[in-house]
Amino acid sequence: MTQNFLIYNTLSRQKELFKPLHAPNVGMYVCGPTVYGDPHLGHARPAITFDILFRYLKHQGYKVRYVRNITDVGHLEHDADEGDDKIEKKARLEQLEPMEIAQYYTNRYHDAMNALNVLPPSIEPHATGHIIEQEQLVQQILDNGYAYISNGSVYFDIEKYNKDHKYGILSGRNLTDMINNSRTLNGVGEKKNQVDFALWKKAQPEHIMRWPSPWSDGFPGWHCECTAMGRKYLGNHFDIHGGGMDLVFPHHECEIAQAVASQGDQMVHYWMHNNMITINGQKMGKSLGNFITLEQFFTGNHESLDQPYSPMTIRFFILSAHYRGTVDFSNDALHAAEKGYNRLMNGIHDLSRIPVSDQCDPETEKFVKALRQKCYDAMNDDLQTPLVISYLFEACHVINSLLDHKAKISAECLKELTETMNLFTFELLGLRSEKGDNNDAREEAYGKVVDMVLELRAKAKANKDWATSDQIRDELAANGFEVKDTKDGVTWKLNK
Repeated sequence: MTQNFLIYNTLSRQKELFKPLHAPNVGMYVCGPTVYGDPHLGHARPAITFDILFRYLKHQGYKVRYVRNITDVGHLEHDADEGDDKIEKKARLEQLEPMEIAQYYTNRYHDAMNALNVLPPSIEPHATGHIIEQEQLVQQILDNGYAYISNGSVYFDIEKYNKDHKYGILSGRNLTDMINNSRTLNGVGEKKNQVDFALWKKAQPEHIMRWPSPWSDGFPGWHCECTAMGRKYLGNHFDIHGGGMDLVFPHHECEIAQAVASQGDQMVHYWMHNNMITINGQKMGKSLGNFITLEQFFTGNHESLDQPYSPMTIRFFILSAHYRGTVDFSNDALHAAEKGYNRLMNGIHDLSRIPVSDQCDPETEKFVKALRQKCYDAMNDDLQTPLVISYLFEACHVINSLLDHKAKISAECLKELTETMNLFTFELLGLRSEKGDNNDAREEAYGKVVDMVLELRAKAKANKDWATSDQIRDELAANGFEVKDTKDGVTWKLNK
């Protein structure tokens, strides 16, 4: 088990050595989607980020309980307390039951995650399935004096809480400044302070989704669900809570306050947040109307796209940047990701074509023996996936040198190189080949024949027999095989 895994804790604002509270068990909670529309690129980034963390913790030998919720009630249109419920509003427009809307888009989300090769979580709780737990959380906060009832709704008393604890420790916001800014608004309605947030909302007569409670027929505030479900499945204290950086405030800040107000201490040890995907420097999201759905990426059916992009191209695009850095969408960036993904897949495919020697040359042996640890070191440094990819590209360069007979490798070293590349490419980065059905005998036969012919061509080039080398290339082209010599080696495809 790796002992030097560093992760960036948003709460402490620094990298910390990962020490599970109950090793080898690890509890991890990640905020999932609000299911009122098709999943978009903004949904893909947290899913892939925490999929990498899930894969890596399991690889290290931890037993991980990964909880990722589905928000299907209480996420309001305007802010955390006001406006229409997004799912209910869509249900009215389409004359469907809210749960029909939620189920339809939950299925769409799962389909997209499967296409991106995101592993399913251990548990996927729905907010509507945990109303009792959320009511219990609200009652605990009321009993401890950090909430108040107003016209059938229940609000968290942030000013009262801040006297005993401190509100704003995750986001670094100052409560006095927030209260002073809120006073510029005309009135606070049911609240003592504009900054107070809803724990329970009394439902208006037209509101469809409602449940009985000691305070009113209504529904829970958005922030309650993750605190209640996290504690139910992971206990009062668990290791990791994750999500997008846009959730730091107010959602996760409010979660911290709810946990401390109800149980007296912090619930989460490490807070982790991925950064945003932007378009022209602006966050991509439904509320801004600038999002592109994952299905549109896969089909190319959007005015901003100049071609379709495969699920693995999207995954590679996201992994090519560190999870805490911003990623700006552009067709050029996706073209580069497509090219990089194909280069890596071709390199792994070419491993089977490498001729084996009795021994390695010193440089190749040195590289191969160091590669695995270099990749581990990058993963152990707060999941530096771009660095891992750069090391795998270096391996592709070595593979091309071996194919061109510019270097030699032994069977033992080749086995180590193959295992390392497969481990980090497929198991840990979660990429997979998109070449199609691996059982297609015709394609497999083509591949073996072309590889054999290209091996003869590589030997001819090594012997400076340019005539034979060009003849082989031209004969393949005449039969529909396109062969390209690049700075990274030889690629080929069958033009069907």
